[in-house]
Amino acid sequence: MKKLLFLCLGTLLFFVSCDKNKSQNTAIETKVNELYTKYGKSNEAVYNQPIPDDLFSQSLKKALEDAIHASKTDIEKVKNSDHPDEKPLIFEGAIFSSLYEGYTSYKVQSIAVNGKTADAMVKFEYNMASPKVSWVDTVHLIDSDKGWKIDNITFDSIGNSKDLKASLTEFTKSTHE
Repeated sequence: MKKLLFLCLGTLLFFVSCDKNKSQNTAIETKVNELYTKYGKSNEAVYNQPIPDDLFSQSLKKALEDAIHASKTDIEKVKNSDHPDEKPLIFEGAIFSSLYEGYTSYKVQSIAVNGKTADAMVKFEYNMASPKVSWVDTVHLIDSDKGWKIDNITFDSIGNSKDLKASLTEFTKSTHE
């Protein structure tokens, strides 16, 4: 009788655990999709709307806001300078993806949850060139009291930057030189 009770209890715990993992993965995939739906195709969205608290971690949000502020300051500085036709420091290329040109499609390949952190492997394709280009970026998320938030992106080796936070910090520093 005890064996049967333990077997039933073990099976129940297994299914409860599987259900929790499935709901975590769904929440993580939703955040990744929100990122690439909102910001994937154009950098204009970064300039034209506030950085949401519910999508990005505080540290990534601050890095984004600092870089945007530095860029907008440089745009104004150039506009009011003796050479308003010079090019200001602006975000160029797809800032949330390894490939400068961006992507034509993406798919969340896998999700690995480790306690309060998770990594989503996202496979991208760019088919506007021949041959088409494929790569995988890793979106790092943290679990906050208000749900999963994107904390950083590690770029594939095809890109010029190691990760998003590093490229934003470098961009912000370049506006002060």
